[in-house]
Amino acid sequence: MAEPLSPPVKDNKVLKGAFAVGGIMSTLVIYGILQEKIMRVPYGPNKDYFIYSLFLVFCNRITTSAVSAGVLLASKKALDPVAPIHKYCIVSVSNILTTTCQYEALKYVSFPVQTLAKCAKMIPVMIWGTIIMQKKYKGQDYFVAFIVTLGCSLFILYPAEGDISPYSRGRESTIWGVSLMMGYLGFDGFTSTFQDKLFKGYEMEIHTQIFYTTVCSCLLSFTGLIMQGNLLMAIDFVSRHHDCFFDIALLSTVATASQFFISYTIRTFGALTFATIMTTRQLVSILLSCLWFAHPLSWEQCLGAVIVFGTLYARSFLNNKKKLLTSDNTENRASSPPKGNP
Repeated sequence: MAEPLSPPVKDNKVLKGAFAVGGIMSTLVIYGILQEKIMRVPYGPNKDYFIYSLFLVFCNRITTSAVSAGVLLASKKALDPVAPIHKYCIVSVSNILTTTCQYEALKYVSFPVQTLAKCAKMIPVMIWGTIIMQKKYKGQDYFVAFIVTLGCSLFILYPAEGDISPYSRGRESTIWGVSLMMGYLGFDGFTSTFQDKLFKGYEMEIHTQIFYTTVCSCLLSFTGLIMQGNLLMAIDFVSRHHDCFFDIALLSTVATASQFFISYTIRTFGALTFATIMTTRQLVSILLSCLWFAHPLSWEQCLGAVIVFGTLYARSFLNNKKKLLTSDNTENRASSPPKGNP
């Protein structure tokens, strides 16, 4: 009997990899371009700027919660909460603050600056991991985090002269932008760490956590819009500017789709492959933003980008090499015959 051929299995893995990479790259790159367009490019003949960042959060979350509820119902899985509701609310509050800081920062810093600064979230993640999860990190992890943060600092503190914010200029813009980015990094680090704790503390489906977290986020962001008096103003803006409505609808759609591709990639290929794809996505997003919105880059920013991405790719390469060596040693020990006693 003929043995089954191995190429189809390999081809299947290649197709899965292409599906994962294509999905993440396309959705998140489009998401990045859209969020910069919505927050930094004026709409209509009167050059009106969209300033209601909390409305974007509400639209994103209500779309994601509807899709996750549909997935749970279609798969006939229970909608009952696994963890206490207040723990979902903690994630929701932190997530809302994260996303709001992200959108607000685009008023004062360019998308390339914001994207590269996200690479520096290793430090807040390590800090929150030590506080919440009692994790211990190696010296190599702290060294990589320091080098990446150094590169990000160069990129943020030395912008090109021609890169002007539409809301504010000069040093005030830099201070506000850096402050909002620090808020984003701190809240984002807490969100991911607390989500990790929920996954390890409770046996829950990822769509269950997404559903309850986004439902809480919908209620909180809706309440915030009502208290600020911005809900009707945001609706009036998108009703007057139909291209803005289309941009927001597309932003919410790709944000929801990206959640699927991220979960699929981590489950199929692991966190290391996902980290490498995300690093590549950030680099592509920066290059496209510079071309699309004509962001000039100073030589200090180019140096900072080389330091950040060079360090991240080197870490991924070394981790992958270490993982392969560990796997080979395990297989060799398993295949070697046991030695008899003398």
